[in-house]
Amino acid sequence: MSKPTKFSNFVKGRSPSSKKNDKVNVFVDHLQNTRDCKDKISGQTGIIYDERMVEHQCLWDPNYPECPERFTRVLERCHDYGLVQRCVEIQPRKATPEELLKLHTPDRIELLKGTDGSPDAEALEAISSGYDAIYIHPSTNQLALLAAGSTVEIVDAILDGKVQNGMAIVRPPGHHAMKSEYCGYCFFNNVAIAARHALDNKGIERILIVDWDVHHGQATQQMFYDDPRVLYFSVHRYEHGAFWPNLRESDFHYIGSGAGKGFNVNVPLNKTKMGNADYLAIWHQLLLPLAYEFQPELIIISAGYDAALGCFEGEMEITPACYSHLTSSLMGLAQGKVAVVLEGGYCLKSLAEGAALTLRTLLGDPCPSISKVDEPSLSIQESILSVIYVLRPFWKCLQFQGRFDVSKVGSKKEGTYFVPSVTFEGSDVKPTTFATRNCYPVQNRETIDLLDQRLDKLIKETSLAVPKHRLCFVYDERMASHRNVNEPGHPERPARITSIYQKLLEYGVLDRCHRLDARDATREELLWLHKADYIDEIAVTAGKKQSTLNQLERQYGSIFICPDTYSSALLSAGSSLQIVESILSGESRSGIGVIRPPGHHAECDEAYGFCFFNNTALAAKYAIEIHQLERILIIDWDVHHGNGIQRMFEEDPRVLYVSLHRLDIFPLKPEESDCNVIGTGSGAGYTVNIAWPKRGMGDTEYLAAFQQIIMPIAYQYDPQLVLVAAGFDAAQGDPLGGCKITPEGYGQMTNMLSSLAQGRVAILLEGGYNLDSISHSMTMCAKALLGDPLPTPRFEPLNPAAVSTIQRVVSHHQPYWSSLRFHVDLPEGDVLPPCEVNKKLLSIEEQLEQLQLESSAAPSEQPETITEGCVLLMEASGVTEAPPPTTLQELLLLPENIEAMTQGKLFSVVPLSWCPHLEEHVRPDDDTTHWGLETPCSSCQDRSENWVCLSCYQVNCGRFVAGHMKEHHNSSGHSLVLSFSDLSVWCYECDSYVDNKAVYSVKNRLHLEKFGEPLPSAMFG
Repeated sequence: MSKPTKFSNFVKGRSPSSKKNDKVNVFVDHLQNTRDCKDKISGQTGIIYDERMVEHQCLWDPNYPECPERFTRVLERCHDYGLVQRCVEIQPRKATPEELLKLHTPDRIELLKGTDGSPDAEALEAISSGYDAIYIHPSTNQLALLAAGSTVEIVDAILDGKVQNGMAIVRPPGHHAMKSEYCGYCFFNNVAIAARHALDNKGIERILIVDWDVHHGQATQQMFYDDPRVLYFSVHRYEHGAFWPNLRESDFHYIGSGAGKGFNVNVPLNKTKMGNADYLAIWHQLLLPLAYEFQPELIIISAGYDAALGCFEGEMEITPACYSHLTSSLMGLAQGKVAVVLEGGYCLKSLAEGAALTLRTLLGDPCPSISKVDEPSLSIQESILSVIYVLRPFWKCLQFQGRFDVSKVGSKKEGTYFVPSVTFEGSDVKPTTFATRNCYPVQNRETIDLLDQRLDKLIKETSLAVPKHRLCFVYDERMASHRNVNEPGHPERPARITSIYQKLLEYGVLDRCHRLDARDATREELLWLHKADYIDEIAVTAGKKQSTLNQLERQYGSIFICPDTYSSALLSAGSSLQIVESILSGESRSGIGVIRPPGHHAECDEAYGFCFFNNTALAAKYAIEIHQLERILIIDWDVHHGNGIQRMFEEDPRVLYVSLHRLDIFPLKPEESDCNVIGTGSGAGYTVNIAWPKRGMGDTEYLAAFQQIIMPIAYQYDPQLVLVAAGFDAAQGDPLGGCKITPEGYGQMTNMLSSLAQGRVAILLEGGYNLDSISHSMTMCAKALLGDPLPTPRFEPLNPAAVSTIQRVVSHHQPYWSSLRFHVDLPEGDVLPPCEVNKKLLSIEEQLEQLQLESSAAPSEQPETITEGCVLLMEASGVTEAPPPTTLQELLLLPENIEAMTQGKLFSVVPLSWCPHLEEHVRPDDDTTHWGLETPCSSCQDRSENWVCLSCYQVNCGRFVAGHMKEHHNSSGHSLVLSFSDLSVWCYECDSYVDNKAVYSVKNRLHLEKFGEPLPSAMFG
């Protein structure tokens, strides 16, 4: 973001040091971000992998889905496309103990370490059976360390500027690996470890983790559930909890806790066969709006490819090419700092293709076409609206759905509202042992063959052509000859194009472009859209005196003419055709036209609004007539409505015309330019007018229009070419526009469009009259097309008038575009049940609160509750003796429960059996320490909920009083504390409970005072 520049507001006659009326005005230089990125060009892509990762395999089940071929096939496909050779290879390394201990418990680290090189397959299988869906190989520990360390390494390489972005092709995967539990093929949480490393060591404050693996990354969620520095966004198959991992916490209403509330986003997929349209809707309606508001400094993608077509685990239908689009849309954020980390994916063909196309996108190649997308499914509409409902109190970007009183739902028209609900069809009962063989779905041969044929067809039909030149441009000084002789200061002046040219030169853009020769448009080309009499009328101006031309000007609206006008107009129109030809012939991927006079106001028979021949419209017609294109998207972001382009194509579905403009300024014809004007005849729905009713719209409003309207429609339309009528008079500082778009805002819009039409985008200059603004803005568009890292625009609250305009546009176009199905009313207030507490999701303070709530039941209720718990425990362990204990003390003193306690099995939150801070931070208790149950907090004298520090034996209160014990830890560094309430020991550094013999002595002292008897001797061994 740009840094404010401060200027003191000096009062006349007063010294600068005077304090009276000492006022500072803070100005934000809206061009500073552009200046800061002057020398930032597209960097290299890193890749990290280790051939040893093929060693990890299941010894007792050769058909296990998480197999070595997942790794080898991805690498082979990347080599087939020549991608690995284009990357910077980063050296892999193992994660350090310090990195692992940030998020994993020592006992799980040591357990896996103990399997290193073990030849005992039977023992390895026995250990594996204690965890859900894992196998352990003699090499697993070393390779899990490599996978985690390599993920940290690729993130380091990106943040250190060695590479722009990168991909970690690693296994075993990581996003199911919990703090103290292996799970779902995962041992250490690669992505979470790398994210935590970046937060702790790289000065990063905001990380976006996008998890598109088809299984919910519950472990990553747990690790950052209360941390607002990490926005965790997961799209996963759920089926109301019936799909693995069958957790309530995977549903949409689990949105984080404490300071992290609103920063955990779950998009549950409640049916199979979800496709490209569903995922793109998630991106446009949820992920991108949230990401632009969050403004991440780093993006990490947990890239599982098990939602890809053909995968028997996911049963979804994402095409491999779609992953390119999902990746590309994120590369405009975080200045392009994107790390892709392999997670799942079990159909080898779609896994390899999807991963290779993802890497290809990181390298800057154009997104392959994914054809027209279907209508988003009803199920995904419900999921997206449910997520919006729970998140909109926390995010300013999610404000496009109306509100209604749920008690009056009977008066609502069907289809205009949605009421979210929670359904759980899974089971909360988890087995104590898990299957280790044949524990996965299997497709029959017929299904495999059919899916294989579909994939082969998709791969064959996907064009991966890359033009020789990434960006072409046209500029000719002769177009500066067109000028207003009578009014030299007229805003449409020659310096508009010369200043842009100089800025492109200054920023080194032109050195990276393919320059085209300008040319005149031919008469035949002009006749495609303009009438012969009108062409002749303009042509004869070339030989007339200025006095005669002054008379002619009065026939038109807002026009000036000089003897060089006709020749300049021919060059301007012809140059736009040159760019289109270079793009459609395959010579260049994209282009920019630094041309004038502009064209989008020019009618077929009339010059209008500084325009003579309609450059952008002629470029579209050229593509239709010469290259037989059938679908052309024109985006007109000039602040004035492009009446000429609209009229020329209002009945033609081969051109989708979208205009973002102010309704209250020139040409002042709302009957032609308001939101309800949508085209006529067969062109109905193919004219989209986003008509702002007032001044002041900026980056936030324009990006919202792109996310809510333009990109959903564009993907459904599937253009073969994108033309931008690029007026920059909505830029901040423009004397005519009155809007606030920054250069980086234009860069971001360009970046979004570049994912369409295989990157075939032409930016053709229209208006824009502040020389600084237009030169920097066109330069940022060019840098976006070159793949340079872009600044993220500052997020501001949405202008209510813009929200209303976007809602109006959607309402008029919903009948024509099924992608616009998300603007319905949502309930006011809370209509959902509370989230069931999963203690793995809670911070220490919240866990303590929960324990307090559980232990604060009325005395008459406690014996019954404890008895029920005891009976369940006894039944589970096969104990049938009677009578059961009736107090917590009796329950804890059962011999079998003492044993369970020492083994860590009798805790609602499993404590660590050891932590590295025990030796240093637990001082023996002796007669010199004076404390007890009645000792008040040393800071506030409260006695209701206290802890004692095991280093200095100072007593302080917990979070739910005044949090003085946490303050004591922060100031003293003392890590371990003992609760007066439940005798639990907490380590602040490990962020976990601890139960170890080193603390039993001091526990015993408290136990004596609390219960009148010592701890059972069995606990002391």
